[in-house]
Amino acid sequence: MHIPDGYLSPQTYIPLYGIMLPFWGIALKKIKKILTSEYIAYIAMSAVFSFLIMLFNIPIPGGTTGHAVGAAVITIILGPWVAVISISVVLIIQALLFADGGITALGANCFNMAVIMPFASYFIFKIINSTSKSKLRIQVSSFLAGYIGLLLAAIATAIQLGIQPLVAHAEDGTPLYSPYPLEIAIPVMALEHLIIFSVVEGLITMAIVSYFLKYEPESIYCLKGNN
Repeated sequence: MHIPDGYLSPQTYIPLYGIMLPFWGIALKKIKKILTSEYIAYIAMSAVFSFLIMLFNIPIPGGTTGHAVGAAVITIILGPWVAVISISVVLIIQALLFADGGITALGANCFNMAVIMPFASYFIFKIINSTSKSKLRIQVSSFLAGYIGLLLAAIATAIQLGIQPLVAHAEDGTPLYSPYPLEIAIPVMALEHLIIFSVVEGLITMAIVSYFLKYEPESIYCLKGNN
């Protein structure tokens, strides 16, 4: 999920930085309106949670690994705009201090994991719970929010990588950045998330939301009527 430097062309990563700037600006404005000392602690804990969960890479055949993100949990408990900031902060720290994801690809990584995933998870959860908020429905929607949210983020990543041979290549057609076309990048990314990583994300999301539902249901952002 973390795109490293050298895999995206300027034609791709510069526009994605441009897309992220308004999201960061809006998210900061929305958070400032509800900021309290307690809320700051929650935001900090959400970033730490995401950072830790990304450390647990799951190896799969082929020599690659994947991981959960935690964006769906943060979205359901604290809201999608908090997830935008929390996940972005984590990705920035990972890129600057651990070389996990490239500096040039930071806008792309944030767009995939800090925008697509939170808002996809938010709308999935809200739509499923629009008519009823039974415990079972909340648990199912939590799982699907995590599962589908991560899957869509992975597909977005695959598309960004897969278009590189089309948008940036030498005169003889040799790709200058990611060499894998869409017909390879999308199936590979989609399949490994369909059967492994998205399942893990969904189960983690369902487990944590179930805990909050039992002990602190009033704190679940997506169950409140004003969002």
